[in-house]
Amino acid sequence: MTVQIPVRIPDEDALKLDEAVARGRFASRSEALREGLARLLREERDREIAEQYRLAYEKYPQEEWVGENGLALFAAWVEAEEKGQEPL
Repeated sequence: MTVQIPVRIPDEDALKLDEAVARGRFASRSEALREGLARLLREERDREIAEQYRLAYEKYPQEEWVGENGLALFAAWVEAEEKGQEPL
């Protein structure tokens, strides 16, 4: 099911939209607007996920030793790769 939503945009934006369609970037204005909305909704979802992570780390902060060990492990991994060895 789809819903039609009337939208008004400035003339300049409509012109740029038409130019993108004319260049073949989009098949139509509608396709361009749907893609833009999809990107916006992905960004919003990513922002919400990041906010949930922030709140969780605020509530349950990572212990210092976890970060220190992770950094040491990563440094060992990089060193092994630089020497042409199999990491870990």
